[in-house]
Amino acid sequence: MRHVRDTQTLDLFDIPEPANTREGTMDCRRAVCNLLAEIIKNSPLDRHQIACEMSRLEGRTVSKFMLDAWASESREDHNIPFYQVLVLEEVCHSHRLTDWHVSKRGGKVSYGKDVLEGELGKLELIKENAARKIRELKKVLGEEV
Repeated sequence: MRHVRDTQTLDLFDIPEPANTREGTMDCRRAVCNLLAEIIKNSPLDRHQIACEMSRLEGRTVSKFMLDAWASESREDHNIPFYQVLVLEEVCHSHRLTDWHVSKRGGKVSYGKDVLEGELGKLELIKENAARKIRELKKVLGEEV
């Protein structure tokens, strides 16, 4: 039987590392603009609808022109405020900016059921380690295992 190499999950057990923090390496404006443009483009809503829905959820006016400026690399004076990233992601049904931000800091994000499955796995490991230690202690004490 031929072994097929899995190219889809190579990073499954890789330990995430923070981004390079040398001088001049942390200017992320271009990446943020590109991610914003991608999120907006892939949204089921058009830019006017996104702006309208953001305005409704936030209780502040967000315009299509603001979205355009935030997603434009050439508009350095118009960056999306951090607090509006949450609203944009909610409206566009995306986690791209959050995932990107966390990955730049060396982390990974879990959502929904994955959070509980991760916690369950952690607790199962703790349980197995505790059971192994109990067996070892009983062995040292001369008790039957």
